[in-house]
Amino acid sequence: MISPISKYASSMPIPLRKSIRFCSRSKKNKEKAQILKRVESLHESNPMLGLRGVRLGIQIPELTTMQVRAIFEAACMVTKEGIDVHPEIMIPLTSHVNELKAQREILEVEAKKVMREQGTEIDYKFGTMIEIPRAALTAHQLVEHAQFFSFGTNDLTQTTFGMSRDDAEAGFLIRYLRTRILPENPFATIDRDGVGQLMALAVKKARSINPELEFGICGEHAGDPQSISFCHEIGLTYVSCSPYRVPVARLAAAHAALLDKA
Repeated sequence: MISPISKYASSMPIPLRKSIRFCSRSKKNKEKAQILKRVESLHESNPMLGLRGVRLGIQIPELTTMQVRAIFEAACMVTKEGIDVHPEIMIPLTSHVNELKAQREILEVEAKKVMREQGTEIDYKFGTMIEIPRAALTAHQLVEHAQFFSFGTNDLTQTTFGMSRDDAEAGFLIRYLRTRILPENPFATIDRDGVGQLMALAVKKARSINPELEFGICGEHAGDPQSISFCHEIGLTYVSCSPYRVPVARLAAAHAALLDKA
C-alpha cells in the first residue's frame, strides 16, 4: 500500500544536498528549503527496515487516509452506477497488533466519513500483510483486527533470512546456489523449512480464532508452481501475482488440488 519515502531520501543525489544548503541561505526560497530539509531528514541507513509500511501510515497518517479516501470515493461512485464493488484495504508490514489496531481505526474513520458524504454504504474489509516473523508468530492477536491476511513472501523471506533480495541475488546468493549452500533461491521458491514453517504457524494460530479467515499470498512466489503447491498444503485461500504469471498460477493451483484429491 505504501512505498518507503526514505528510499528516495536515502539515494538523494549530491546536487540536491547542495541545493538544500543553498536554499537555507536564501530568504526567498524558505518553503523550498523546508521541503528539501524534510527530504534529508527522512534519510535512513537501512530503509528496508525503516519508515515504511504501517509505520509510515502511523507517522504520517495523511498519506494513508488520502489513499483510503480515493479508494472509497471511487467505490461509492461506481456503486451509484450499479457496479457491485467490495474494497479490501490491506495494511502492510505489520509487526505488532497495536500497529494494526491504530492504523485501522484511523483509516476506518476516513472510510465511513466518505460513505456519509456520498450517501452510500458499501461492503468493505480491512486486512494486513504478514511480512515480518513476529507478525506470523502473533497471528492469533492480529486476527482480532483483520478480516483477511496475505503473506508478503518477498519481505517475509528477507526478514526471515536477514538478507536483502536486491543485494543477495546480485551478490553472494549466486555462490550459495552454485555451491549448494542453499538448494534453491528462497526468493523464487518458498523456503519450506523456515519461511514455510512461519506461514503454516500463522495459518494455524489465526484460524484457531477465526476458522473462516481468508489467507492469501502476494509476491513472486505466488507464480511459482512449487510454492503454490505448498500454499495449497497449508490451506491458503488465494494467490496474487503479476499478470504474466496468472496462467502458470492457475495451472499450478489446479494441479495441487487434483493431487490433493488423488
